[in-house]
This record gives sequence, structure tokens and C-alpha cells, in this order.
Amino acid sequence: EAVRTETSRIRRLLTATRWDVSIAMLIAGTVNLGILLLAAANLAGVDGTDSLEGAHAALAAGLGPVVATFFAVGLLASGLASTSVGAYAGAEIMHGLLHVRIPLLARRLVTLIPALVILGIGVDPTLALVLSQVVLSFGIPFALIPLVALTAQKRTLGVWVNRTWTTAAGILASVLLIALNGALLWLVLTGA
Repeated sequence: EAVRTETSRIRRLLTATRWDVSIAMLIAGTVNLGILLLAAANLAGVDGTDSLEGAHAALAAGLGPVVATFFAVGLLASGLASTSVGAYAGAEIMHGLLHVRIPLLARRLVTLIPALVILGIGVDPTLALVLSQVVLSFGIPFALIPLVALTAQKRTLGVWVNRTWTTAAGILASVLLIALNGALLWLVLTGA
């Protein structure tokens, strides 16, 4: 009876997590797509749009301050969502592997304070954004490869092991993301 109760609890948790992640990814993807379409339709060939401030100013001049404010809020929301997902994932991994719980406020501060310090000392926001993405790209293989490998092991996950097609899709996505991040690193390091 205890095993059946635990299995039912895990199934409910996995279903809730799947919905939570799917909805968050849908919202984030929609916001990012909206930002890209807005920029592509209105900023192509406009001088000074190679920075966040320039893009905001060009949108304010061309489409008005309300649209420019939505652009800024969308960027902020996207960044906060990414930070939140990363902090949540890190906390769950630490809890599962190290049996350590870090309070939500501490997680938020650890992820927010470095960004505020960097901006506070006057680093160009666009450069900080690009460099942060480059640094983050170094960690992608260290997260993706173990994730795909562990979720494919029946001895680790038992009945919750990924299906073969899920593992194949994970491998393909990992290879593509690692290749794209390798290209990003190459472009940044060579200045191309």
C-alpha cells in the first residue's frame, strides 16, 4: 500500500511539473518570439540598435514609449524567468544530491546580486548580457549530458525512466545546443 501511495504521489508530482514547465516555456517562448518579431519588423537597418538602450530608444522613437516600455518589461520578465528556473533547478539538485535546502530568498539574492553589482559598477548592459550568455554556455554540456544519461538509466529511475524516443530527442537536442554554443563561443573568442 505504501509503494502504491508513493507511486501515485510521484505520478502527480511529475504531471504537475510537466504542466508547470510546459506553461512556463510557452510563456517565455511567446515573449521571446514577440520581442524578436517586434525587432525584426521595426529595427531592421535602424542605426544604433546594436545595444539594448539603442533598441529601446529606436522603438520609443518609431512606435512610441508604450511599446518601448513593453519591450523593456518583456526583456526583464524573460531574464527573471530564466533566473527563477535556474535557481529552482539548482535548489532541487542540491536537495536531491546533498540533502541541503536553501531558502527561496537566499536563492534569489545569490542570482540577483551579481547582476546588480555588474550593472551598478557601470558595465555596459548589452556587453554584460552577451558575456553572461557566453559564460552560461560553458555550463550547458555539464547539465545536458548527465541529465540525458541519468534519465535513460532504468537502474536509476526505475519505472520513471525516459522512453527511447525521449532519450533520442534529448540526445539530438543536446548535440544541437552544444554545437550552437560552440559556435557562439568561437564567434565571441575570434571577434567574428
